[in-house]
Amino acid sequence: MQHQNRGRTGRPTRWPALIGALVVLVGSAAAATVASANTSGSAAETIKVALITKDVTNPFFVKMKQGATAQAKKLGAELLYAAGKSSSDNAGQIAAIENMVTSGVKGILITVADGKAENPAITKARKAGVLVIALDTPTVPPSVTDALFATNNLNAGVLIGKYARAATRGKTVTIAMLDEHAGSSVGALRHNGFLKGFGIKGSNKQIVCVGNGQGQVAPSQTAMENCLQKNPNIDVVYTINEPSAAGAWTALKKAGKTQSGVTIVSVDGGCAGVRNVRAGVIDATSQQYPLKMAALGVTAVVNYAKGGKKPSGYTDTGVNLIAKKAVAGVASKGVAYGLANCWG
Repeated sequence: MQHQNRGRTGRPTRWPALIGALVVLVGSAAAATVASANTSGSAAETIKVALITKDVTNPFFVKMKQGATAQAKKLGAELLYAAGKSSSDNAGQIAAIENMVTSGVKGILITVADGKAENPAITKARKAGVLVIALDTPTVPPSVTDALFATNNLNAGVLIGKYARAATRGKTVTIAMLDEHAGSSVGALRHNGFLKGFGIKGSNKQIVCVGNGQGQVAPSQTAMENCLQKNPNIDVVYTINEPSAAGAWTALKKAGKTQSGVTIVSVDGGCAGVRNVRAGVIDATSQQYPLKMAALGVTAVVNYAKGGKKPSGYTDTGVNLIAKKAVAGVASKGVAYGLANCWG
């Protein structure tokens, strides 16, 4: 004969039924939570954003990393960082792209070392659902990435070319150009912009030397020394960036050149570069804004991760010519403005 379980009151207890019901409810709630997490794109997980630069030493990229880190922290995201060993380390950047995808990043911000070399890795990352935004340096073609946040590097070159032409008052001059490595898209834009602003073509006889300073101080000093061996009369120098300008000036000074005897123009707008404008080492520089590029890039990735909205096309992050001495016909801002808005 079976007996019902009875409590102290003698009435049948309902605990087994109640416990069973609670288990069903809790189990259902847990299942619903899992389903919600799966359909919301892992909303509880920290959004990972990758930044890949050309190298770790250039002040421009140092400041870009700082800006990206600060913006990621502000938005509750995690920044993963990698860089090539040099401005031409394509293999290092390709490996970094692949590693970032494996790490589960939602988006990659990259200053490509080469206009084309990284394209296959970028395309593969995008096919895996990763947003890829080029910062400062466009791919060739630009459509390889989802978007580009950058200075108008052609215009940056035009501004310093116009300044150099006006500063030398239309005289016949002897020009040296210190570029980055071949294949650098940003290098080509600035180089060609300078030529356009100066009003000459690359074949012009006034250009006596084109060297590769790698965008760094020591290699640029060597490149400038080589140019002076080819022609000691160089009196106008275009440089890809301000570290390159600093290296070029060391070589020029050692060769007996004076600040008044040489016009040096550059691009970047870092604090060290603007101080060199104030000191007369650099006559004019086109200032760009890496903090803005980085902050916009991180924000775009976070927005994409949260709602799927992708940025597209080109966003101009601005450029201003900074000069100690203004010249007629070329709009510029003074050293005080440059120092107030510099980086590094």
